[in-house]
Amino acid sequence: MKCPKCGSEYAYQDGALWTCPECAHEWSETEATPEGAAQDDAVIDANGNPLANGDTVTLIKDLKVKGSSSTVKSGAKVKNIRLVADAVDGHNISCKIDGVGAIYLKSEFVRKA
Repeated sequence: MKCPKCGSEYAYQDGALWTCPECAHEWSETEATPEGAAQDDAVIDANGNPLANGDTVTLIKDLKVKGSSSTVKSGAKVKNIRLVADAVDGHNISCKIDGVGAIYLKSEFVRKA
C-alpha cells in the first residue's frame, strides 16, 4: 500500500494502522478511499505537496532552457501552471515564464508557493 499523503512505497502496517517512514503519516486501512487511490497519479512537488492546475510554484534549481543560451534562475515564481496528463520525458508541468516563454518543467524541480 502506498502512503496517501506522500505516495511513498515504503509504508508498513503497524498493528491496526499503516505508517509511512518518509513523512510519518499514519492511517487506517478503512481511511484509504478512492480519493487516496487517485493520488497515486497525482503530480507532487519536490517537498511532496500535491500540485493542481492554476497553482503558483517556485523553482528550486537553476534550469538551462534547452535550445537556448538562457537560464531560468532558482527562486523564480511561475504562476498558473498546467499539469500535463501525458508527461514527455518526465516534464509534467506546462507553463509560461516571463522573458523565456512557454516551457515544460519537471515537478521535482519546483515547490508549491
